[in-house]
Amino acid sequence: MSQDDALEPQQDAEENATSAASGDAQSAPFWEQMKTFTRTYWIANWMELVERFAYYGVRTVLPVFMVLAISEGGPELDHRQKATIYGMWAVVQSLLPIFTGGFADRYGYKLNIVIATVLKMVGYLVMGFCIQLAEMAAGTDLASARAEGIDHVYGIFFAGAMFLAAGTAVFKPGLQGLIALEIPKKSASLGWSVFYQMVNWGGFIGPLIAGYLRVLEWEYVFLACTVGIALNFIPLFFFREPERPKTEEDEKGALQILWESLSGLLEPRLFFFTISFAAFWLMFYQLFDILPNFIDDWVDSRDIASSLGSWVPATDEGNLTQEWMININAGMIMLTAFIVGFFTGKVRSLTAIVLGIGVSAVGIYMLGFSMNGWVTIGAIMLFSFGEMCASPTKMRYLASIAPKGKDGLYMGYANFTVGIGWALGSVVAGEMYETGGDKINLAKRYLVEQGQDAEMLEEMDRGSVLQFAQETLGVDGWELRELLWNEYSPQSMWLVFALIGLGSLVFLLAYDRIVQHANQNPGASFNVNGPMWVRVALIPIVAVFVWASFSSGSMPVYSLLGIFSAMFAATFFQKSEPEVPPQSF
Repeated sequence: MSQDDALEPQQDAEENATSAASGDAQSAPFWEQMKTFTRTYWIANWMELVERFAYYGVRTVLPVFMVLAISEGGPELDHRQKATIYGMWAVVQSLLPIFTGGFADRYGYKLNIVIATVLKMVGYLVMGFCIQLAEMAAGTDLASARAEGIDHVYGIFFAGAMFLAAGTAVFKPGLQGLIALEIPKKSASLGWSVFYQMVNWGGFIGPLIAGYLRVLEWEYVFLACTVGIALNFIPLFFFREPERPKTEEDEKGALQILWESLSGLLEPRLFFFTISFAAFWLMFYQLFDILPNFIDDWVDSRDIASSLGSWVPATDEGNLTQEWMININAGMIMLTAFIVGFFTGKVRSLTAIVLGIGVSAVGIYMLGFSMNGWVTIGAIMLFSFGEMCASPTKMRYLASIAPKGKDGLYMGYANFTVGIGWALGSVVAGEMYETGGDKINLAKRYLVEQGQDAEMLEEMDRGSVLQFAQETLGVDGWELRELLWNEYSPQSMWLVFALIGLGSLVFLLAYDRIVQHANQNPGASFNVNGPMWVRVALIPIVAVFVWASFSSGSMPVYSLLGIFSAMFAATFFQKSEPEVPPQSF
């Protein structure tokens, strides 16, 4: 739907009655919109760039580092442990902002950024030196400690990840709330797209440097990112704490802020939007959690590395490092997000989101088409275009309906839908990859099926398994890869993730129809009985998580069960008043 459809009853919140009177704001010339952005807006964008440089510099190497054999310098966690770490990371990083966003509005954005930076520095250092810390705690080398059952590396790495997750959870709503405060309503779409573009400048540069440093020493990546994030103390001296609208929020205590942050999630439109959008994020995060391992295990990018020359980092096999391949995502967004944002600003938010989900799902499905590196890059590029349509638009959508003085809170709510999908996706993907995707595990499985002793293979150093398989089967590394690909179809997982993403698309279309009807009819059940709709919807959600908790025994699942149970309980204490539909939505 274009913005010319001014008489349509269902429109984005930013296309309100004021803009209708003053002209269609989002159709203002590009440079005219750019001139509306303040100095503080650009400083905040720079701080986001620096933070994302450090974050993604580490984030892109972690999936490979975590499962790397001890003999090759890694902590040698399995994919289930990796899934638990990512799942709890998701819970903390994406759901804590629901509460920290309210505190950002109450106590100031600068304080939020300082606290976040300190937490993140601790996280980078603990994760980067987890092996050395574990060896100090055990009093022996990691391999010996693991054999003796006194290995602490998993717990130490987990703690480091939680520090980083908590720091990010504090940083996100404070910084994004500052951005929301500085963006004029008439330039909302472009403003958020420029912000998203700056995010990906940082997200692009970080992995580029990490791809080089990890070839030298893994620890260098974490040290570089610690120094990088520390640079964010400097810009704090160059802008004043912005004046926020004085509201009753300023008189509220901490417990009241926490309660209202939780109960605010039960607003019917917000609740059903976040639940419907969650499956997209389950699919989305596999690009960063599982694809690095998939590329490292299965994708042949020797042609790409050789065509680019000796200046690019390559693995011992001659492949382009996975960090550089996945970095196509950030590179595309870095260069084109503002263009896509300019054009998505001409359509309704939900239209842009649905389009983005559909395109991204096709890109995810394409990842399983072939082991050829060029196909993988094509799939990443297609996925990236869909992401540019869907992801920044969620911030535009929620920022546009945020009440005055609650910008940080609503930016925190933007992370709720991400957290649900990311946490669940980590558990699902970890189990799928451990049993049906990991190349070393599949090589063991194949050798056992060929008559090799299973106990001997389990005791073998993980870094030696593939060489043993090649010698036993009389094949080279690439022939072994193709044999296992054809035998076990590890690529089939991408179809599963694509279908999950499409499920989100279907839910959002249904959500759109329901809200459209509610906006046309003030007496509609969704308006009058919206809180009851939420309570009824939470019953099967909680039931599913109860079942999943007993079935998986997974910490992230237990955490989500607790959150949704608390939300269900809160529905009985929340004031139940008929909702007045927004003037536009």
